[in-house]
Amino acid sequence: MKIVALLGSPRPKGNSATLARKFLARAEEQGHKPVVHELGALTYKGCVGCYACKTSREDCILRDDLTQVLADVAAADVLVLATPVYFGDLTSQLKGFIDRTFSYFTPEYRTSPTPSRLKPGKKLVFIQTQGNPDETAFADIFPKYAAFLKRNSFGESHLIRARGVSSPDDVLRHEAYLHQVDEVAKEVFGTTHAVAADPQIKW
Repeated sequence: MKIVALLGSPRPKGNSATLARKFLARAEEQGHKPVVHELGALTYKGCVGCYACKTSREDCILRDDLTQVLADVAAADVLVLATPVYFGDLTSQLKGFIDRTFSYFTPEYRTSPTPSRLKPGKKLVFIQTQGNPDETAFADIFPKYAAFLKRNSFGESHLIRARGVSSPDDVLRHEAYLHQVDEVAKEVFGTTHAVAADPQIKW
């Protein structure tokens, strides 16, 4: 099983990265060797809307630090996306990657029942941290992106969400959030029956 993790926080030791690394540690315990990309350390552009991936080639025409990331994600069985909430959404680092996943779509993506070039059956683990402790605040982020990525072959999705965490290592003081990591790891790696998360569920 190929596992690829994208750390979207510009803080390499922030709470979302901490949860992601704990999840990846569970993967390593199962014998997997995850590939990790710290997006804040890379230099790349967002999608430039050139449509080369729909007219003259099957991948993104841009060549920058995200080129290898896109190739790794395309080959992944499990994708881990980790992000804090910045101004009501995921970070610009992670959003830039998501915009570039437009290259995964076929030219017929608007009308085709199978719009993605990626193989089906991929799993998504979405890790979201936020300073706001309110459960209803920013509850729309995961459903929005899970539904979008579902069109790109990430059919099974899981959420790990930590609220009321701001300073680095805040999340380590919340056993409930660490327990979420263990439970999702059990589902993803097959030690318990995996249940696909409904992108419409409010968390």
